[in-house]
Amino acid sequence: MADFQSKIEKLVDRVIDNNRWRQRECINLIPSESTPSLLVKLCEISDPVGRYAEHRTMKGREIYFYQATDFIRDVEDELRKELQQYFGCANIELRPISGNMANEVVFKGIVKYLNREKPVSQPLRKMRAVINNDLNKGGHLSAQPMGALFNFVADNLETGKENVYHFPVLKDNPYKADTAKLAELIGVVKPELIIFGKSMFLYREPVKFVSEITSRMDPRPILMFDMAHVLGLYGDFQAPFSEGADIVTGSTHKTFFGPQRGVIAGNMAVGTGLEKLWVEIKSRAFPGSTSNHHLGTLLGLLMATYEMNQFKQDYQAQVIKNARAFARALNSRGIAVEGDAGEGFTETHQVLIRVRQYGLGEDIARRLEENNIITNYQALPDDDSFIASSGIRMGTQEMTRFGMKEADFEQLAGYLSECVKSNRPVKDEVKKLRQGFLTMQYCLPAEQSLSLAAKVLSSILPADPYIAKFADNLKSFS
Repeated sequence: MADFQSKIEKLVDRVIDNNRWRQRECINLIPSESTPSLLVKLCEISDPVGRYAEHRTMKGREIYFYQATDFIRDVEDELRKELQQYFGCANIELRPISGNMANEVVFKGIVKYLNREKPVSQPLRKMRAVINNDLNKGGHLSAQPMGALFNFVADNLETGKENVYHFPVLKDNPYKADTAKLAELIGVVKPELIIFGKSMFLYREPVKFVSEITSRMDPRPILMFDMAHVLGLYGDFQAPFSEGADIVTGSTHKTFFGPQRGVIAGNMAVGTGLEKLWVEIKSRAFPGSTSNHHLGTLLGLLMATYEMNQFKQDYQAQVIKNARAFARALNSRGIAVEGDAGEGFTETHQVLIRVRQYGLGEDIARRLEENNIITNYQALPDDDSFIASSGIRMGTQEMTRFGMKEADFEQLAGYLSECVKSNRPVKDEVKKLRQGFLTMQYCLPAEQSLSLAAKVLSSILPADPYIAKFADNLKSFS
């Protein structure tokens, strides 16, 4: 028992140390991460975290296979409505537990949909051809044959590789699609699926352009946008459904305010001709890919979506303004910033810098981490491999939510550039800067959140006499 307690106490101490370091002393700039609000976190650990609520549509109605699921049924119904409002779309599938799974569910559903009229005696065929963003040009891993697209695309008998083609890019700006060459490629390849979206993401994707040129094709390719990195910027950055996209997928924890899970949104209402595709996507979500779909984070996502629908306009605008200010400030200090200076370097939350003259990206990222600036190294389009990366990838979303504005990112740019260029220690200055940004914005004010959090936490705790006393003390916040 003594050894058991000792291990627990040591782990708790390590947890506390890490919490304090990341949440009170670091400037967090990884573009694929964020910190959920206190109430979202408490929803995540509430009673549903240990429960099941499997369900599927059977004979025109939704059948739940577990009891005591009325609360979760209501949560799912409400969350679908909130996300339909956020995206301005007809369909929402909530059960994927990651963005990668959301993509895989869609790919499975498309294959089933494409085979909807095949004779029973024939095997399922794969997608004949797909166009996506090249992994080496910033494309999502999950949209590649080595990722979630694995085994869903037909092979090219001449090359021995999958029939996956990449968006052509501009010679002078590899972060933008060359639309003239793209139109030619679509005409030659005649893809059945076109996937927009990146993990190294500076500019809008040419959704409207592609939608217009493919509208005349028969059959028309399905247009899918993996918005994992920019899901929380839907609207201010880009609104793919209004430009002709059929499907949007994404992670709910990068620029979006939620816990770690995935979502599929669709515009496949009756009359679109794609109603059967949505039926296949739903069936691939359950039972095709999930059983327990992590009900704690599902509840947390509802709370996060309330926050996003309330604050998205101000939050999204500030994230992008901060990214542009950060990029300009870094550039003015002699750091090579990727993207077009004439267009503000970026249209998203991301800022990419080239640091090869000072060392490998991996080494520079470690140096920044040692100075409490958390980034991640990134292979740029002209790099030979990820392990020989020349870039650093950063995002402004998390620190924007903690209240940083343009002038604060300009101050940070000074510390970061000195650390990168001359290896000057800036840890103490970074810690001091962070002290001004400890209170989360774009959610309920702290005094209201704490009162509600105390009520939730006291309801979570078991009715042990010792814990009950602690719970009573918590209620004093209310």
